[in-house]
Amino acid sequence: MSPSSATLTSAPPHGSRREPHGLPRDPQRDGHADRLREALRDARWIAPAEPHPLPAGERPAMLLRRTFAVPPHGGTGPVLVHATAHGVYELFLNGVRVGDEELTPGFTAYRKRLQVQTWDITDLLHEGDNTIAALLSDGWFRGRHGFERRPDGFGDRTVLLAAVVASDAEGTRSPRTLVATDDAWTSRTSHITRADLMDGQTTDLRRHDPAWYRGAGSPVGWLPVEPLDADGDSTGGCSTDLIADRARLVPAEGPPVRRIEELAPAAVREARPGSVLVDFGQNLNGWVRLTALGPAGTRLTLTHGEHLDPDGLLTTDHLRAFVFSTGQTLPAGQVDEVVSAGRDGDVFEPRHTTHGFRYVQVDGLPSAVGAEQVRAGIRAVVVHSDLAPVGTFACSDPRLEALHEAVRWSLRGNVCAVPTDCPQRERSGFTGDWQVFVATAALLYDVKEFSERWLRDLAADQWADGRVPTVVPNPAGDRPSGVVFEDAAAGSAGWGDAAVIVPWELWRAYGDLDALREQLPAMCRWVDHAAARAAGARHPDRTARRPVPAAHEHALLDTGFHFGEWLEPGVPPRPDPVADHGIVATAYLHRSAHLLARTGALLGLPDVEQRYAALADAARDAWQREYVGVDGRLTEESQAHYVRALAFDLLPPAQRTAAAARLVELIAERGGTLGTGFLSTGMLLPVLADHGHAEIAYDLLTSEDAPSWLGMLAAGATTVWEWWDGVDVDGNARGSLNHYSKGAVASFLYTHVAGIRLVDEPTPGEAAYRRVRIAPVPDARLTWARASLATPRGPVRTAWSVEEGLFTIDVAFPEGTVGDVELPDGRHRRLGAGAYRLTCPWPARPEAPGA
Repeated sequence: MSPSSATLTSAPPHGSRREPHGLPRDPQRDGHADRLREALRDARWIAPAEPHPLPAGERPAMLLRRTFAVPPHGGTGPVLVHATAHGVYELFLNGVRVGDEELTPGFTAYRKRLQVQTWDITDLLHEGDNTIAALLSDGWFRGRHGFERRPDGFGDRTVLLAAVVASDAEGTRSPRTLVATDDAWTSRTSHITRADLMDGQTTDLRRHDPAWYRGAGSPVGWLPVEPLDADGDSTGGCSTDLIADRARLVPAEGPPVRRIEELAPAAVREARPGSVLVDFGQNLNGWVRLTALGPAGTRLTLTHGEHLDPDGLLTTDHLRAFVFSTGQTLPAGQVDEVVSAGRDGDVFEPRHTTHGFRYVQVDGLPSAVGAEQVRAGIRAVVVHSDLAPVGTFACSDPRLEALHEAVRWSLRGNVCAVPTDCPQRERSGFTGDWQVFVATAALLYDVKEFSERWLRDLAADQWADGRVPTVVPNPAGDRPSGVVFEDAAAGSAGWGDAAVIVPWELWRAYGDLDALREQLPAMCRWVDHAAARAAGARHPDRTARRPVPAAHEHALLDTGFHFGEWLEPGVPPRPDPVADHGIVATAYLHRSAHLLARTGALLGLPDVEQRYAALADAARDAWQREYVGVDGRLTEESQAHYVRALAFDLLPPAQRTAAAARLVELIAERGGTLGTGFLSTGMLLPVLADHGHAEIAYDLLTSEDAPSWLGMLAAGATTVWEWWDGVDVDGNARGSLNHYSKGAVASFLYTHVAGIRLVDEPTPGEAAYRRVRIAPVPDARLTWARASLATPRGPVRTAWSVEEGLFTIDVAFPEGTVGDVELPDGRHRRLGAGAYRLTCPWPARPEAPGA
């Protein structure tokens, strides 16, 4: 049975699934990295021989191996293997797969940070000859990647670095290298004849020989590897700088990618002769495992997609991207192939690719293999970073429970090594997506270490002028790529602000001052960049209207490319580099500068606090003077602009009530539907509820009219769509059907429906649920709601119900948490650790906001 195609067979896992909030930060991280590099001192970078290079998307996975002798090691300590690669690799010892991690070493800012995996392999070794082998494919390093599917983003050669190291039990002697990557290794094309993360994988099981992994098998096809030394070879796309720079090697960080669970088909039917359509009932990220392979020579094609066309057949047309400069449409990819060897027990499981899908169409089935055989032999394997779940929510409206699940699955589909925008079309770490969603993500899963790792990549890829690329990790690294649109988009407001907002939200949720301190330089560089852009240029339209600049304009950010609100319903996306998005960009300049000032205060840096507080005040003043009319209305009206004005505290207190009322009017003008896009949707319902319009918030939350969240679910969504009208009334799809950004609404289920809220700007004594506000906002459409959160201190729970005119709430707090409970009638209670029940009349008549 093939180690790479069989049901997973692993050595004991390196560590277990992480508990909520992971392990304490390692204050010796730098020392750990130094020890790791020392353990790899005898290893050389090696590249598999590729005498006939193939085009991107058609390149095979290469097999590299070496047999080595292990002397008796009685009395010694553990034997560890350290390994990493440019590409994606699987490691094997004597035919057994090492560990249970997938897609190692993961996706990262390879030019400055490359993670090294470490496993204890003592139990896999024996005295005498042993064989270490690695399957190596393009992965993110040189595979086709991103919206435009450009290959070779980080280099055009895959390479491996590994060492097996033994230590003595007492630790008194230096670790001894048993084997390391060097010129004694050999390589060959594996049975995986095509492997690309986006295009898919082809496996020819007839070409597979399990003896290869044990140092035996046919010697035909094996060639010497090519060692790449620090001082020499740069001919294979492995630049001298990358090969030489071992300082970029870091220990594996955060939760690894794993196979999390398997789903059986929800429905299977014959689509046409020789073709079966499988519906797993859930949009997900991963791959399928298939045992119904047919007789030897059978070639099956598996096409993965999210949607069926009006005729009930799989379609991927809505996932096809295009080249910005030419408009050329690109293939959707997500196609796997397997050629059967006709052996009993063979399993196809393509672990060198991933797909975003709900449906799989299997073509090429022989007459002996029908729908029922496929049903019995196929499973969807859910693959993502192994995050610990922390939040639960339930209520009396099953539609809201379904919405919570759809958001949860959308997050799960987009946490594969890095936070991605979608798991099928782009799979890129868009900064804006995580900026708008990270606070919601922290209510669903423990995303602390996952996010901190990504923030280190963000800092590594930040440009010298402080600009933040639109996607992180970025193939171009910390400089322009030469692609016009990509370079112009770097630094867009709301996207680049992830440099500040993501660390701040992690501070609120997890309370780690060291993590905040680590990100401070990147935070400052971003805000300084935005402030310099504001002070250094004026929008041409403003210059034409007002030739002499007003005094406030030094803090008005109205130039450079910005996506703006992006994907508002009914507003076609037009990324225009000369459009004036000052009302959005200046709002974010204020917000990030304000949060940076608060960060300076937390870290005891008064110069930082004062400098950025002054900038925040100046940006708010500029925003008010430029965008608030004499009648108090915004000069550029939209739901999104009012939401931002209220959420970012941009308006004087005396104008907030009128602004909230105007927001409600704009909602009414749209027939009672929302009109927000990418950046402000997650803030819409909290803003309404917090400004006296909870009923309108619930109207939007429970509406099934387009555009709406429940409208998506009514149309069959199991994850959140990129477009509000992702599937039209005729059943036609557009864009990605798994984009979590609009799923930020799930935070409202926790913070307002159930009522568990963090302090907005917590002190060290309040962050990470040391102090929590319980303030549910009930609505007549619900009779009960409950939620729980596994916080760093323990579980926080709340459950309320309304019955016979009485509102009853049960709350529970762990040791170290103070809870401020606010009942709907306006009464407050401050409570310590323990469980409590409180009641008040319902309907309540609380005091008006601000009274």
